[in-house]
Amino acid sequence: MKTIIKLENVHKVYQMGKVEVPAIRGINLEIKEHQFMTIVGASGSGKSTLLHLVGCLDTPTQGRIVLDGNDISKLSASELAQIRGQKIGFVFQQFNLLPNLTALDNVILPMIFQEVPRNKREKRARRLLTEVGLEDRLHHHPNELSGGERQRVSIARALSNNPPVLLADEPTGNLDSKTSKKIMKLITDLYKKEGKTMIIVTHDPKISEYTEEDIHLKDGQIISNGRETSKVVW
Repeated sequence: MKTIIKLENVHKVYQMGKVEVPAIRGINLEIKEHQFMTIVGASGSGKSTLLHLVGCLDTPTQGRIVLDGNDISKLSASELAQIRGQKIGFVFQQFNLLPNLTALDNVILPMIFQEVPRNKREKRARRLLTEVGLEDRLHHHPNELSGGERQRVSIARALSNNPPVLLADEPTGNLDSKTSKKIMKLITDLYKKEGKTMIIVTHDPKISEYTEEDIHLKDGQIISNGRETSKVVW
């Protein structure tokens, strides 16, 4: 399979006053198209920094990152934003939905920024929300939805521009165990249907049971990297 994300000797160092704080230390990693992966690590392991780098939210201090043929290591903020809008879909722990917009409008919004025609974006948003089981919640605002429903809207929004890569940052972190299982089943089903490259960042090793490969981080370095078939049977 084609490599869609490649990290070559990637470092990220943050300047905290006069002190340099290394967050990522020399990571080399290749992620293939259609791969379903978890990045697991405790707080402070560097997993969120790695997500920000892969997701074009930040650039490395040293090293090279290639995303779908684009070297993103040296891009400007505006260039990163453009690549991000086209190539990456994000699912966040805090959902990050706009409270003044309905579920439908939250899913439509990223398509407006990519200049998708109006008739196409509403049709696609309705279809995505139906796929995640929210066809009867299209016109509800986030404060009228449960945590699980809000995360479903977030997932639909992440898919709105049909990006090749979906990144999920602790997608079940604010959910109870029963709802978490439903969300992970939804993500797994969407992976099988949509064929995206999916990367889930989590502190919970149980989440890796849903994916095909897991990367373990500690102190900004990969300490283990394995591939196996999913342990979860529905």
